[in-house]
Amino acid sequence: MDAIVIWGLIYRTVLAYIILLLIFRLMGKREVGELGIFDLVIFIMLAEMAVFSIEKPEKHFLYAIVPMIVLLMIQRFTAFISLKNLKIRRWIDGKPSIIIHDGKIDEKEMKSQRYNIDDLLMQLRDKGVQKIQDVDLAVLEANGKLSVFEKKSKPIIPIDPLIEDGKIIDDALHELGKDKQWLKEKLKQSGYVNMDQISYCTVNDDGSLYVDLKETEEKS
Repeated sequence: MDAIVIWGLIYRTVLAYIILLLIFRLMGKREVGELGIFDLVIFIMLAEMAVFSIEKPEKHFLYAIVPMIVLLMIQRFTAFISLKNLKIRRWIDGKPSIIIHDGKIDEKEMKSQRYNIDDLLMQLRDKGVQKIQDVDLAVLEANGKLSVFEKKSKPIIPIDPLIEDGKIIDDALHELGKDKQWLKEKLKQSGYVNMDQISYCTVNDDGSLYVDLKETEEKS
């Protein structure tokens, strides 16, 4: 291998590194462990394109650059529509699943998530929890991480939002044992009459509502 080929490989490697670094910065600040399935696929494909640009020196570098830019555009577009549409966001990123509630395993939910008891026990041990019966709430997040809340003197309320981007989350209300009419009445009592103004709403431990308004709106 002559010096020209070696310097060509060095040049391609450095250039691929710089381009990937710029693309990842443009994709936003998210830790690798917090990536959703879609972002993970994009990352893997970008890595493949970078390897292709280095392993195929006979191919013009644009053969790798163009697909990288296309992947970036796809990621940016899906991120934009995910911010605007809750259903699309849930479809792309998935949604959290309650695996344990009040010390009871939800076998049906475990099966639907292809999540076995060994995985559950391993992640519980990783959180320092030895017994399932000591868990008040265990939530399998969309990124595959397990959030665990141990039992305390008072019950823990499920943490799913009741309202997100002005949309009522029916599953969260069902888990809480409440309906839309209850939610609307609670909001009205607190002075919130237009749900479109609400960016995020959940329930505090004392049963009261926590409401965060959209930045451009004010409380009615």
